[in-house]
Amino acid sequence: MSITALNTGINGINQGLSNLRRDASDIAQSINHNTEVSGVERPADVAASLVNLKLDVLQVQTSGKVVESVSTIIGSLLDVTA
Repeated sequence: MSITALNTGINGINQGLSNLRRDASDIAQSINHNTEVSGVERPADVAASLVNLKLDVLQVQTSGKVVESVSTIIGSLLDVTA
């Protein structure tokens, strides 16, 4: 049995976590690059990655709420049919 809303929530969580890893890596690379190589700061790159990091967190939280809602609805349906 496939539940589309549940799959959408899980996919959203996975995508958000993947984006979190990417943005965290971008921040780490930018900071390491700035301190090791040229001393030239790239604050715009870090700022954009930090904003994206916050958006990724919100995506994971929102997708988690979708999964939680689907679980609640399924539980209610099972209670009604039992």
